[in-house]
Formats: sequence, C-alpha cells, structure tokens
Amino acid sequence: MLINCAVYEEGRKLAEIDKRDISNYLQRPGAFVWVALRDATEEELAEMQHEFGLHPLAVEDARHGHQRPKIEEYGDLLFVVLNNVEVAGEELNLGELDIFVGHNYVLSVRQHSEQGFLGVRQRAEREPHLLRNGAGYVLYALMDAVVDRYFPVLEALELELEQTELQLFGGKDPRANIETLYYVKQKFAVLKHAAGPMLEYTGRLFGGRVPQQCAGLGEYFRDVYDHLVRLNQSIDAGRETVTTAIHVNLAMVQISDNEVTKRLAAYAALVAVPTMIVGIYGMNFKHMPELDWEFGYPLVLSIITAIDVYLFARFRRAGWL
Repeated sequence: MLINCAVYEEGRKLAEIDKRDISNYLQRPGAFVWVALRDATEEELAEMQHEFGLHPLAVEDARHGHQRPKIEEYGDLLFVVLNNVEVAGEELNLGELDIFVGHNYVLSVRQHSEQGFLGVRQRAEREPHLLRNGAGYVLYALMDAVVDRYFPVLEALELELEQTELQLFGGKDPRANIETLYYVKQKFAVLKHAAGPMLEYTGRLFGGRVPQQCAGLGEYFRDVYDHLVRLNQSIDAGRETVTTAIHVNLAMVQISDNEVTKRLAAYAALVAVPTMIVGIYGMNFKHMPELDWEFGYPLVLSIITAIDVYLFARFRRAGWL
C-alpha cells in the first residue's frame, strides 16, 4: 500500500506526486523523492525497483522480510533494516522497516507494524534547514523515531519486572513467579535483538568511512548511537535483574522444599521411637522379663510419651515443627 509519495527541494515540499512520475523528478537537480509503503506487495516493490534502480538483493530482502537490523551498501544505494517493537497487550509485536536511501531518494517499506511514521515526515517538513541535507537527514529522522519508540517498551518491561519482584516475597507460588520471570526475560531478549545490532551498525554512519548519503550528519547519527548505548545498557541490566530474580526464586523453592523435608523428618522421628519400642516387645521370645511385670505396660507408655515430648520440644525449638 502506498502511504505517501512526495518530492522535496531545498528543504521544502514541492508536491505530492504520482508514483509513475518519480523518474521525472529524480532528474531534477537539488530535489529528492520520499516514498513510504506499508506491507508492500511484490508488484509494488517491482515498480519501485524499476523507478529507483534498486539493487535486486536489497529488494529480495525487503520482499522476504524477517531480517535482522543491518546496514548494507550496494554502490550508491544504502539499504537499512530496522525492527519496530510494539507492546500488544501482554506480548511484544515485532515489525520491520526497510529503508532504501540514494543520493536523491528515500523509500521506506513498513511491514507487520501498526505504528506509522507520519509524525516523522511532519517533523522533517517543520525543519527545512535540516531537510536541506536531503535523503541522509530523512534516514536519521526515521532511525531516531524507531529508537525513541524502544524506550516506552523498555519502561513497560521494567515496570512488569518490578511488579513481579514484589510478588517474590508476597506469598505467591514461587513456581508461578518463575514462569512470569521467564516471559519477561523473553521480552527483554526480543528488545535486545532489535536494538543490539543497531548499536554496531549506527557507529559506521558517523565514524571512519561514512556513506556519502550520511555525509555532514555525523552529530545526528552520533546522537542516535548515544541513545542506543543507553538503551542497550538498560536492557542488559534488566536481563541481569531477571536472571538474579529467577535464582532467588529457585532458592526460595529449595528453601520451601527443605522446610517440608525437615517437618517430614521430625514427624518420622516422633513415630520411629514408639515403633522401635513396640517392635521390641512384639518379638516372640518366651523369656522377656518385663512381660510378667505388673507395671511394665504403663512404664513403656510413659517412656514413649516422655521421649516423644522431648523430641517434639527440641524440634519446635529448632524450627522444624
């Protein structure tokens, strides 16, 4: 689906144009074309490939989707893949944004994502002094928007983690806590897979040999890089916290099991004493001196009771009962 197709010159929007007229404006000096597609079909990608002369390998990646974040150069073409991460109820929805950047055009293809980038276009049009930098500034604006959207997702995960940590000592079943923590860890992994690769590739846009489309915009891409550094540090800290919480929860499960084992051992000891004594007098020997004694039975019961009372008191004092 075609979302927008416009031509810009000297930082200002000239007009909305038909996609069939793109090649005409590409020949205009000082102008560049910005096209946005959503869930593009193979026919639409083929049209854009014909209009812009896109590299077939880059188009193939955009067609198949499900790419890891990356930045690749194909001659005069810069191909950028970003992942959108959106909170959808209790799950995270992972979308994709493919960006083709040439010296006089930008083509963005959004896939499997509900959040659009109309605000990015409006922001760029409000800053004509920056939009004069052409396609490179549009790439920065799109990358900056994607990275900024990671932070609310991170905050939601941190809040979910805090709530789960409060339940660790709140009497909730520790085994249920482990399941919750595992899902939180999975969500952190999804966010890490989206933001982690971008940290490496963004560093190539302002240091060393910079692609020609990004020339003169080093401080802007450095700003995106700084945001990614902070974001990845927070994600790593969150993942470590989840791992620690899981270990604490497992320790609590083990402590609980140990308490049960101690109680069972204490009750077994209480039962073992009378069982042993009664077992002795249950042996079928003819000559047992206590069998004919008048006070033998009450004495044995008294001994059993005294020993069990003593053991019960000791176990209670030790916290086993």
